Amino acid sequence: MVRIPLALKAKVTESLKAKIIGDLENQIKNMELDLQQFEVQANKAMRQAAGDLSVLPALRAQIEEERGKRTEAKRAASEQLERARNLALGAEVGHGTLERTVEIEVGTDLESLMQQEIVLEDGKVIAVRG
Repeated sequence: MVRIPLALKAKVTESLKAKIIGDLENQIKNMELDLQQFEVQANKAMRQAAGDLSVLPALRAQIEEERGKRTEAKRAASEQLERARNLALGAEVGHGTLERTVEIEVGTDLESLMQQEIVLEDGKVIAVRG
């Protein structure tokens, strides 16, 4: 027996599209709040380090690097949101993977087993392919 991945796809419906968009909007709001909190903490750290010129350049570089990472993550989430808004109803999108256990023997076509997928519509299985 071996475990192999089983792809899940979801048919885009109004409710799925609304859920994806809502989740991404919430994620972006949380990122914005996190970035604001980071800026407050960064400014506080810079004020505290202002008297020690030996650590100031390294601290400034560290803050800029972290700010860049957070800004990039927010930009990527915004791009995902735009793609979600443009999803066509009826299209199929990746929805994750499951693992399943299968028995194999000599001659089993493992490649065909790995290409199987389940298609969902509003959480219900509508097709098993492969």
